[in-house]
Amino acid sequence: MTAPETAGGEDARSSSFLEALDGGAERVVGRWRGRRGADLLFYGASAAGEFSLVWIALALWRGWRRAPRDVAAARRAVVAAVVESLAVNGALKALIRRERPVAPVHHPLPFRQPLTSSFPSGHASAAFCAATLLAEGERAAPGYYALAAVVATSRLYVRIHHASDVLGGALIGLAVGRAVRRLAPLDARRGRRRTGTRAGAPNP
Repeated sequence: MTAPETAGGEDARSSSFLEALDGGAERVVGRWRGRRGADLLFYGASAAGEFSLVWIALALWRGWRRAPRDVAAARRAVVAAVVESLAVNGALKALIRRERPVAPVHHPLPFRQPLTSSFPSGHASAAFCAATLLAEGERAAPGYYALAAVVATSRLYVRIHHASDVLGGALIGLAVGRAVRRLAPLDARRGRRRTGTRAGAPNP
């Protein structure tokens, strides 16, 4: 088998896998569409995830406690939300340019139609990036990830993303969140603050 044939076979297998993943998830989620409770939950979550509003609100809520660690966590999450959005919704979507699902769907609740391309889901990447950052040191950590999962799934529910878009976005968000936690650790910030105020030591 020649190299071009091998590459073509790999592309076909990859395409088949994505089609199977997207089709299977669509069939599962499709069973819930049209149910009042599910509509309210997922359309509400999709709206809350627009422009990372729910995550910025949660970051501000954590910062409102005014403990130095919480203020640092809030600031870090808000900055990361802005940078992540520019990278994903701007650069990455423009580079990949995947078409969104084209099947017509009735939206029973108010819905904003996005203009960007489909991969990855910006809602999913923002959700899991924010959850990874805000959950650090929190007893409510599982709640952040549960909310992220609902927001991410909502984009499949409202039929504006493929399942692979949502999965890809979630993985990107987790990776970015973990990278930010390593680059800007909360404990290091707190340690620098204590060092800078000890015995009149000058700040570097």
